[in-house]
Amino acid sequence: MTRYDRQSITFAMALSLLAGYVDASGFLSTGGLFVSFMSGNSTRLGVKSAASQGLMVVLIFGVIALFVCGVIAGTLVSRFSGDRRKTAVLGLVVTFLLVAAVALSIGSTYVATAFMVMAMGAENSVFQRDGEVSIGVTYMTGTLVKMGQNLAAMLLGGSRTSWFPYFLLWVGLVSGATLGALTHAHLRSFNLWPACVLALVLLAYSPRVKVSAAVPNE
Repeated sequence: MTRYDRQSITFAMALSLLAGYVDASGFLSTGGLFVSFMSGNSTRLGVKSAASQGLMVVLIFGVIALFVCGVIAGTLVSRFSGDRRKTAVLGLVVTFLLVAAVALSIGSTYVATAFMVMAMGAENSVFQRDGEVSIGVTYMTGTLVKMGQNLAAMLLGGSRTSWFPYFLLWVGLVSGATLGALTHAHLRSFNLWPACVLALVLLAYSPRVKVSAAVPNE
């Protein structure tokens, strides 16, 4: 993330906030399934497999497969969209979230979950460099590892600020999850609509976020 300018980092933080919101909404709506945190679902898959809970195994595996499908869809849209890839991928994310919000509003939890999961998979294709995801906005394990590595480098005399963008990304996800949980308590089946509004705002703003050049470490 140190290669990106301040505008791009702020945009990534907003995307992470969106992911946290949707993940919390999905978790509460499904009674314990993550829609963006596939490490957690993978662990649950193993636990349920050991307990021979076949229905849950199929359900969790389906969620993971749909996430991968979302990544594939986002990557293909990104590859064929040229310089407008951020806007094109976010357009896909908005579409998935709108379908999910409508489905959740009318009580179709399974359909809503499927489209939330695909939206979160696709969202990871917003930031790419050389065909690879350069900023993962829906999962934080790698982000926290990089933050720790940069803190260690700081203790050894390196940059005093290179860890901070990773911290902001984590804060974005946690803040979004908190908002998602609070909103779910009040809006219940309509709690995805604020996420759609935020996604539309990010879609409208995305043309201003340019592919940033590398910036030197401080």
